[in-house]
Amino acid sequence: MKTFGKERVVLLLPELLKDWPCTVHGGDFRIDITGITEQSVRVKKGFIFVARKGTRYDGIAHIDEAIQKGAVAIIVDRFTLTNLPKNIPVIIVPDCKKFLSYASARLAGDPSKELTIIGVTGTNGKTTVTHFIGQLLSGVGVKSAVVGTTGVFIDGEEMDVDVPSMTTFPAEYLHPLLKRCVEESVTHVVLEASSLGLSSCRLDHCEMDIGLLLNIGTDHHEEHGGETAYLMAKQRLLSMVNVMVVNEEDENCISLIKGATVPSVFFGLQTAAGIPFPQCEFQLPVQGDFNRLNVMAAISALLVLGYSTDELFPHITDLKLPEGRMQKLERDGVMVFIDFAHTPDALQGVLQALSEMCYGRLITVFGCGGERDRRKRSEMGELAVYYSSNVLVTSDNPRNEDPQSIIEDIMEGFGGECSAVEAELDRRTAIRKAVFSAAPGDIVLIAGKGHEKTQHTAKGLFPFSDLLEAEKALLEKTYLYSEEIQGQ
Repeated sequence: MKTFGKERVVLLLPELLKDWPCTVHGGDFRIDITGITEQSVRVKKGFIFVARKGTRYDGIAHIDEAIQKGAVAIIVDRFTLTNLPKNIPVIIVPDCKKFLSYASARLAGDPSKELTIIGVTGTNGKTTVTHFIGQLLSGVGVKSAVVGTTGVFIDGEEMDVDVPSMTTFPAEYLHPLLKRCVEESVTHVVLEASSLGLSSCRLDHCEMDIGLLLNIGTDHHEEHGGETAYLMAKQRLLSMVNVMVVNEEDENCISLIKGATVPSVFFGLQTAAGIPFPQCEFQLPVQGDFNRLNVMAAISALLVLGYSTDELFPHITDLKLPEGRMQKLERDGVMVFIDFAHTPDALQGVLQALSEMCYGRLITVFGCGGERDRRKRSEMGELAVYYSSNVLVTSDNPRNEDPQSIIEDIMEGFGGECSAVEAELDRRTAIRKAVFSAAPGDIVLIAGKGHEKTQHTAKGLFPFSDLLEAEKALLEKTYLYSEEIQGQ
């Protein structure tokens, strides 16, 4: 093995393959390997190209492009393929996804072994809990990184890194990132472990110390091929960590860990790692029982790491929600909250919290993503009407699905015509209508996209921010009102 500077580890191909079951055909076997990718556009000289068959694309079709860019070996996991290149090694492995994970870790120098890593999974709350843990670690003087949906942060400062907009990064991005964390003197990494990330082996060779299981909801069933596959994906985390922190308030979480051999500790509304935390002892800086559970989960992780309640108490009241999570705007007596809630459980938690603090009307703007679990749509519609005075149903990220069809699915939850509900296909217009209709004392909730800066439609990705649109609407409303007053 040779190391060049801080950036890359170079391995001879035989050295990389010696502990992995495989069959090698053709080409010069004793070659230097400088990197690995399953994306032909990312291939550089000395790379291995993993020709994996995905849900929409087959890497086999991009082998020639990869070779032209400098690929020196090809990985496949299908024995029946023909017309493969003869001039470079073609390695057949049992599973491309697992090999990509293994090789990415090796080529980065196995950085996870030098870090304390906490993996957080759950249908809802992963981003909030990872950021809370990062803030608590910073509070006790630990340099930490938070990795997930909203990006990569070291001690709360966002890093400029080349990573995809995904909850759990593919292994070819993750391990170089962990290597950079080691180089930046980070000692602890907190990452989001999504069900898709777990099932696609992105975390298989990332050595994790603590796993958190926050909740089990109904999202992503269709993407996994059913509820059982979704639960099995979450369950994979149990075999990857030394200890699990589990939500004792969620029956599905308790069922999921039955029979697990990994030690478990529990948190709830009044407990963290089994230690009582009565609600009267301190005032949390966040609203809602769902956020209290998120705080208890984060505290539990620090207690498992060995920190005391006395060390943590001074920092709990300073916790701040990440971008797009109950993010508040206020102008002229109207409060607007931006939240990522895009599942029934998450939407209910936010609506319940806001309804308890609202002394005027609660106006909700939301939609549902296209090409995602259709069963949740009517349920979310029903919840929105139950808690809200008025509801505007609009587009979220329709992707390649007809946005009008998505709205119709949502409106089935209303049980027929409802005077408090309006369908508005254009999200920008829906936000503007909601803000303009709000009076002092009213609350507007804009749910579903949170921190996102784009909207994904059949025509592609377009710039769009709920926060910016709400700010514009509030300013315009103030301006038009002042013009009206001056004109009287």
